[in-house]
Amino acid sequence: MTTDVLAPGTGASPPPFSTEGGRRPRTRRWLVAALVTAVVLLVGSVVGTITWTRGGAGTSTGTSWSGSYGGMMGGRVSTRVPALPGTTVRVSAVDMGAMMGGRSGMRLTVSRGSVPAGTVSLVLANLGFRTHELVVLPLASDQQVGERAVGSDGTVDETGSLGEASQTAGSGTGEGIQPGTAGWTTLDLPAGRYELICNLPGHYAAGMFAELTVS
Repeated sequence: MTTDVLAPGTGASPPPFSTEGGRRPRTRRWLVAALVTAVVLLVGSVVGTITWTRGGAGTSTGTSWSGSYGGMMGGRVSTRVPALPGTTVRVSAVDMGAMMGGRSGMRLTVSRGSVPAGTVSLVLANLGFRTHELVVLPLASDQQVGERAVGSDGTVDETGSLGEASQTAGSGTGEGIQPGTAGWTTLDLPAGRYELICNLPGHYAAGMFAELTVS
């Protein structure tokens, strides 16, 4: 197959590309690839994703937490978590890092809002840029999350706490869970309502709390 080439000034232009042999033009392939990349980045900038992947048969390494919060946030977590007893609740800590002073946009999210009474394992994944922790406090019947009085040091009273996850890549109490890691704790929770909080200075007031109902 041949294509006639028209001389300049004949009033018509040659086709911008050839599709001879059924091959896509390189320019079009490049444009499609660029469009797909732009869409992926846009979606990634506003959507947080968490992947909870089980190890293969016969492994004893438990569960691997890996994921990212947004393509523009940069928060990534990859921590090996041992097999934990009871019902597992996955908690995500998110913050805006150095942007806007680091406290706007802070929050805790939970994978499930209610669990049966008994053994409950809480795993906190720090998807932000700052150190975080998870403290479990009981809620009175007439009390709502986010209503605790914040002291002059930026924290709330932890009296009555049932436990916490504040150990980087470990269980129980520590110095805080570093960005890009996870920590966990296993508790025996009776029926009731609980507030999960990050009680590092200023974090509760910035919105780092979530409710968990045990029934």
